[in-house]
Amino acid sequence: MHTSNTLRAALDSRRLFTAMAAHNPLAARLAEEAGFDGIWGSGFELSASYAVPDANILSMGTHLEMMRAIAATVSTPLIADIDTGFGNAVNVSYIIPQYEAAGAAAVVMEDKTFPKDTSLRAQGRQELVRIEEFQGKIGAAVAARRHKDFVVIARVEALIAGLGQDEALRRAAAYEEAGADAILIHSRQKTPDEILAFIAAWTGRVPLALVPTAYPQLTEADIAASGKVGIVIYGNHAIRAAAGAMRAVFAQIRRDGGIQNVDATLPAVKDIITWQGDAYMRAIEKRFLR
Repeated sequence: MHTSNTLRAALDSRRLFTAMAAHNPLAARLAEEAGFDGIWGSGFELSASYAVPDANILSMGTHLEMMRAIAATVSTPLIADIDTGFGNAVNVSYIIPQYEAAGAAAVVMEDKTFPKDTSLRAQGRQELVRIEEFQGKIGAAVAARRHKDFVVIARVEALIAGLGQDEALRRAAAYEEAGADAILIHSRQKTPDEILAFIAAWTGRVPLALVPTAYPQLTEADIAASGKVGIVIYGNHAIRAAAGAMRAVFAQIRRDGGIQNVDATLPAVKDIITWQGDAYMRAIEKRFLR
């Protein structure tokens, strides 16, 4: 079964689908091992791993190749974060088949101008395109997909831009009309009130997607209880966990003047070798190396 079938089936059943962010195949493999339903191919995480801002500085090719590597490593659906679609509707029409061919089950595209600024940056430049322009980009994505169950998710940034609930709902309804399979509604507020108000007011047919980074007190049980949310995305926890752990370990090694105290706290090298897929390689050796 194509992974887009799996994601589509989850959305159709209104079963909450959980996706953990990944910035490389190892992070994706660990997320799959932990039991997440899918992988969020995070533009923020990939940018952070390259130590550049999440502002369309990395090329589409860099992001696409990482999505290809992740999709080749896991069997769970990959939702690719394609920011603003790397251009206008023409660009979108060309890149959707490429992401499909790379193994993505879905894309999320946001209604900001290109180049974007990250939604997570305080005082960031949050400029949105006209509704009609973004409807055209959604239409181009839907028309360009080759597999009927490939999922196109429209990300509404009106709350991030401070434009209010009415504008967010107006945009979401317009994007559903243009053919979006789900609506991702995003907020930077420290409580979920703004998001809960949007969910309560949403009367559309397609499910919603949430990224509760700023309001972690909202649990999966709370989200599922609404009956309107199909996807919850943990958008940057892999890179935060990795960066925090590396920084702490590096600092301790410098303090101690060696690895004598830190080594026992780390995964063993044999664990890393296991996560690299060593068993698969050994099976190939046993079968074919003569």
